[in-house]
Amino acid sequence: METFFEYEMIRTAAYYSVSVLALIVFLAIFELVTKYKNWVEIKKGNVAVALATGGKIFGVANIFRHSIEQSDSLLMMLSWGVIGFCLLLVSYFIFEFITPSFKVDEEIARDNRAVGFVSMIISVGLSYVIGASIIAR
Repeated sequence: METFFEYEMIRTAAYYSVSVLALIVFLAIFELVTKYKNWVEIKKGNVAVALATGGKIFGVANIFRHSIEQSDSLLMMLSWGVIGFCLLLVSYFIFEFITPSFKVDEEIARDNRAVGFVSMIISVGLSYVIGASIIAR
């Protein structure tokens, strides 16, 4: 198997495939923890949900970018990606916790674009912090 991964194109395809599959799983998990249905709301034109979801997608992809750079195996890359995702998920709950005057999920579901934008920035910003902390070698 190691000989198989000596080919750059095969290794790239493997990292890409695992990252995309993980992204799909992670988006499904985000869907479970939010009170709204991401894709239904986006189809209806809810920009706040689109911003929040876009931030989550970027955040997860950015974490995987760093995990690919710092890992020497597919399994290690996936492990760091899962840890990074869990930290990003915790960040989402912290955002809800630090805003006791309103419910983040409800505001995003109501298309409150300011809350959707802040949610996106939190996901993107913290993905850089999480990614920078990944040191696997």
